[in-house]
Amino acid sequence: MSLVEVDKIEITVLVDNELDPITPSLNPEVQYAGQMRGLQLTAVDPHTRGDAPLELRMDSICCAAHGLSLMIKATKGDETHTLLFDVGPEEAVWERNVNRLKVDVSGVERIHLSHWHRDHSGGMLKAIEMINAGKAQSERREDQKVVVDLHPDRPDYRGVQFPGRPPISLEADPTFDEITAAGGVVEAHSDPHTVSNSFFWVSGEIPRVTLYEGGLKGAVRYVSATNTWQPDPLIQEERLVACSLKGKGLVVFTGCSHAGVVNACRCAVDSLQGNKLHAVVGGFHLADNDVEKMAATVTDLQALAPTVIVPGHCTGWRFKYDYERAVPGSLVPSFVGTKYVLEGKAQE
Repeated sequence: MSLVEVDKIEITVLVDNELDPITPSLNPEVQYAGQMRGLQLTAVDPHTRGDAPLELRMDSICCAAHGLSLMIKATKGDETHTLLFDVGPEEAVWERNVNRLKVDVSGVERIHLSHWHRDHSGGMLKAIEMINAGKAQSERREDQKVVVDLHPDRPDYRGVQFPGRPPISLEADPTFDEITAAGGVVEAHSDPHTVSNSFFWVSGEIPRVTLYEGGLKGAVRYVSATNTWQPDPLIQEERLVACSLKGKGLVVFTGCSHAGVVNACRCAVDSLQGNKLHAVVGGFHLADNDVEKMAATVTDLQALAPTVIVPGHCTGWRFKYDYERAVPGSLVPSFVGTKYVLEGKAQE
């Protein structure tokens, strides 16, 4: 399976756990375009403020939330395709941030759900509504509806259970029927496939190769047919997305890395042979892990030699600190409200 090499990838972070509209990128491979974008400047009477004519409005700044949503725009020549990777934990956050950023979401062709967890699926119905409304207002897209790429294995409920305690249920993910009723065109996939004229590759279930990436401790799923909660640490249906950046290699997008960020990156590199890893973006789910696992992840990810990593969501500050110490200058944190631009290699 092969991918089109794209000239440029633009990543707009619509939802993530952290907000920092000030700190610049220290990695030359990643440009911040539109940092602080969407901030509203309101005219005020300059005579009342020492000749200051404008006021910066705090209610125009994005809100951080525990979840992830990335709008990924890939361009080759005059051709562009846009994919929405996850939709955050709730509708209000997704809608608020899109509106505050003044993002045109009408170009989103597909929504990819990385896995069935509410912090990645909760904004789904509002995202579909807003994307399709944008398309209806655009002459070029008025007859289109957004495609929603889902793994068919949707749990009735997911949850967590600690030893000796009853399970704690998460909110249910949107159902296939709800997604269809909202206007989404559902495509259920468990196998690897390319989309958007081969600009994006969507993995199948990620092989578990490493010994230390064992999934999510205490994870359970509710099975209504038997009225029981069953162990579900592997979150087996999790899928990644990858693009091929011209002359540089693969850019891998991972939602939570319950399969392990090393396993996810190896899956992409092994499946898309002939490509090296250039960047990995998203949640690495190392915030709640032990020192040994984080050290092994640093070592094995370093061996894959990405030029840049953009960790966010559930990665945690400890891993980011350890990786930056091991590979100085390679880490660019993922901040909500920021647009990141990765440029392919120019023709010589």
